[in-house]
Amino acid sequence: MAISRAQALKELLPGLNALFGLEYAKYENEHSEIYETESSERSFEEEVKLSGFSAAPVKPEGSAISYDNAQESFTARYNHETVAMGFSITEEAMEDNLYDSLSARYTKALARAMAYTKQVKAASLLNTGFTTFQSGDGVTLFNTAHPTVAGGNNGNRPAVDADLNETSLEQAVIDIAAYKDERGLLIAARPRKLIVPPSLMFVATRLLQTEGRVGTADNDLNALKTNGSIPDGYRVNHYLTDSDAWFLTTDIPNGMKHFVRVALSTSMDGDFDTGNVRYKSRERYSFGVSDPLGIYGSQGA
Repeated sequence: MAISRAQALKELLPGLNALFGLEYAKYENEHSEIYETESSERSFEEEVKLSGFSAAPVKPEGSAISYDNAQESFTARYNHETVAMGFSITEEAMEDNLYDSLSARYTKALARAMAYTKQVKAASLLNTGFTTFQSGDGVTLFNTAHPTVAGGNNGNRPAVDADLNETSLEQAVIDIAAYKDERGLLIAARPRKLIVPPSLMFVATRLLQTEGRVGTADNDLNALKTNGSIPDGYRVNHYLTDSDAWFLTTDIPNGMKHFVRVALSTSMDGDFDTGNVRYKSRERYSFGVSDPLGIYGSQGA
């Protein structure tokens, strides 16, 4: 439906002092704190996790050596989505000198809507990762039993979900240090960054930036800070829907990924039949996860 004179009636009358409601600031590019961004030239992308070899056995004297098999473990698929939106202005509105003001304001509003949509889609994997969104291994993104080729499991959430505090954060660091590869060999994994909703920003500040332990009268060091356990600190993501949930990105490569198939573009043209001018904005991308060990999460108690 085109923006007509009836939808901008006040702008045709004298005495108008100000127009407001489209100047709000926005939270931008918070997805970049969670996802690695890569470009894509295909309709979809697939990434395959490989299994290496198990620990080498002892070879008895005179015996033949053992041979092991390598194999593929699972495949992560990224299906790109096209996100597009537009608006149009009627020919009559343009004739009555509304073109410049309407086009300037609503192209900005269109850009804001597109940016908001991207952030919501990026956060949705974390918001639904405990319940419905699955990684390539067939279980939910945050799970205590990510299966491996060797038959064991990796857990990237606590056995019992806990609120963000000193104890739960220290346990998460310990859990990440216990990650194993597909054949049961220990991985040298470490957390990198804490991701929290706005409701936990002050808790995160106290946990990571105070010199002493939080909430105790003991004269003990804050081990998380002293050990540099979360080297990149914390970031707030305003699009997380659970006020108790918190997440840790890790240094495991090929974890959370954002593929850009077509970058954001805008265009406009005139419609011959109506005389209206149409504007549109379009981009194509996907958010997903290759290795779920690239992130750890708790949905709170």
